[in-house]
Amino acid sequence: MMQKLLGDGYEVKNFGVSGSTLLKKGDLPYWDQAQFQEALAFKPDILVIKLGTNDSKPQNWVYKGDFLSDYQDMVAAFKEVMPEAGQIYLCLPVPVFEDNWGITESIIVKEMAPQIKKVARNAKASLIDLRKPFLKKKGLFPDGVHPNAEGNAQMAEIIAEQIRR
Repeated sequence: MMQKLLGDGYEVKNFGVSGSTLLKKGDLPYWDQAQFQEALAFKPDILVIKLGTNDSKPQNWVYKGDFLSDYQDMVAAFKEVMPEAGQIYLCLPVPVFEDNWGITESIIVKEMAPQIKKVARNAKASLIDLRKPFLKKKGLFPDGVHPNAEGNAQMAEIIAEQIRR
């Protein structure tokens, strides 16, 4: 989807892992996934990080004291391999319309989002707010947490627009 939106001037790769956490001590740390090493080896010019939603689960958020430093560590790991002029975009999670699987809207909004904003400021990364554009689009989240195909398409459009700027 992103490749189509951005066009031939970009080489888009998806290194996402569904259900993964940013927290190193989370129940499915992105750090431990093969895709993390593949993303580092790709040495992107542009990087979009969209992690955090699964970190709000109780079994993960018990490690909330590590969230800021783990996020900063991830950004630093990518900065080491990216070109000096590389661009990093950090995404604020989409709204959670129904707390499911332990994923909690109040934790994301009140505790996590301020930390993501702080990481973006400290790293001089751009911030993409995926929450605000979806606040009145509950219908795009059939289970209250995960976007449907139209929600994914709109998310891709928002991110692509930020990158093109």
